[in-house]
Order: sequence, then structure tokens, then C-alpha cells
Amino acid sequence: MESTAGAGQLLAISDLHIGYAENRALVEAMRPTSDEDWLIVAGDVAETVADIRWALATLAGRFRKVLWAPGNHELWTHPKDEVTLRGVARYEHLVEVCRELGVVTPEDPYPVWEGPGGPVAVAPLFLLYDYSYLPAGRTTKAEGLAYAESTGIVCNDEYLLHPDPYPTREDWCRARVAATERRLAELPAGLPAVLVNHYPLDRHPTEVLWHPEFAMWCGTTLTADWHRRFDVATMVYGHLHIPRTTWRDGVRFEEVSVGYPREWRKRPGPPGTLRRILPVEVEAGDRGVAPGVGRGRGGTP
Repeated sequence: MESTAGAGQLLAISDLHIGYAENRALVEAMRPTSDEDWLIVAGDVAETVADIRWALATLAGRFRKVLWAPGNHELWTHPKDEVTLRGVARYEHLVEVCRELGVVTPEDPYPVWEGPGGPVAVAPLFLLYDYSYLPAGRTTKAEGLAYAESTGIVCNDEYLLHPDPYPTREDWCRARVAATERRLAELPAGLPAVLVNHYPLDRHPTEVLWHPEFAMWCGTTLTADWHRRFDVATMVYGHLHIPRTTWRDGVRFEEVSVGYPREWRKRPGPPGTLRRILPVEVEAGDRGVAPGVGRGRGGTP
């Protein structure tokens, strides 16, 4: 594993969605606080490879190190994208783009943060979801999808995120979980980790969703004990567009989304503020749902 000693801060952001001009302007304005700052980008940068490249290149040119975990939007094969790759081939293409830019991906060795609050391994993950966060009273994926369709809340992944060559998205998810589990088990004893995934590793953050049926597209029960099994300092995620801090079994979960302009305009404070992961903020605690955000979202992330 790579190790870089120094000062600075380990910062995080996700769900930049720079297809919106207002969000692109937020990225243009993002700056580190020192030459030693690292930045975690926990997915949903954009839908097109060109936009993803621009955003990550911009940030990689400013921060000492940038780490990226893919969100569902990066994996979409979107009709407006000139890159028509699907599934694993699209993901592998994005990994190569990141490597050209010097951005750390889930396929690379986990770097070790040795600044304030370290040392910790910072592990970007790519795990997907398997429809195991089912709505209450539903016991199968088919029942869950039927219920979601009846409410009108269906993730665009159903039309744009292809699992090729896997038969289904849940098959791809299970393969990713198994491979990642092996890598995490190989981390040195005594070295805690910051785990970074687009989706939370535990279901509890989805309990505040305005549309609870959307949880089906928000993770997998296969990772529910990872924050206990592994030496996890913090779990960083996005996707829900509900920025807040929660705690589970003594482990901090940080949702670091920017979200869509219609969402961040309702929140107090300046939009696009980078969340400090390390050193730990003294006031860290469950900030709940920010005023004006409500219980979740009305759209599909």
C-alpha cells in the first residue's frame, strides 16, 4: 500500500452531478485548504465520460490525492454520452480514465493517510446493490419492484445501468462484494480504514428516505456487518442526497452528497462544502436531516 506522510485534511464529497451548470460551478470553485489535502469523491460525478473526466481532472490538479468510487450515474449508458460501453466494460474504461489522471480507484492499492488522524487506509469500494433492502412486507425482488412501480418511484438504473456480462445487477453486486471482502481481510492488523462506497454499507441511513421503496437501489445486506468485522474508522457514502452524520455500533457514517440544485438550495450553509473526515471534527455527531431537506428526496438519484 502507498503511504504519504504529511499534514492537511482528508476531505470528502459526492453526488456532484455536474450536468447541472450550478453544480459544475461548485466544482470549479472547490479548493483544498492546504497542499497536503486529499479528496474523496464518492460517486455520481456525472453521466458522460467527458464530464467525469473534466471534473476529476479539475480536482486532481488541485488536491494532493483524489480517490474515486463510482456511483450509479457514472455506470449509466446514457443516450447523450458518446461512449456507448455497457456494464463492466464501461466501469473498466472509467478506471483507465482515472489512472490517466492519477486518481485512485477501487482497483488500485488502498493508500494510507498519515496526516492528522492517521494512519488509516482509505479504501474506495465498488459494491452496487442487490435489491435486498426490500419494502416492508415484500419478500422478493419482483414484489419489491411491483410495489415501487405502483408508487411511481423506480430508479433510472432499471433502464440505463446494464450489468453486462453479468446476467443481473445483483449478480454483479455479489461478485464485487466477494472480491472486496477478500481485499479488506488482507489489510494489516492494527491499521484502521476509511471505507468509501457510493451506497451505505448498512441500511440504517435509508430509514429517513421520503420514499422508502427507493432503498432497494441503495445497497446490500451482504455488507451489514462490515463496519464491525473490519477495523473501520469511518464509512463515507453518498447517493441519498441527505448529507448528515450517523453512528452505528460506534462507527461514524458520513453522507457527503451535494445533490441537485433544487435540493441544496433548501439547505443552510454554502453548497458544495467539502466534508472533513480526518482529523475528526470535535462537534461530530448525528446532525440528522438538514433543515429544509425534509425526509429524503422526491426524485431518483
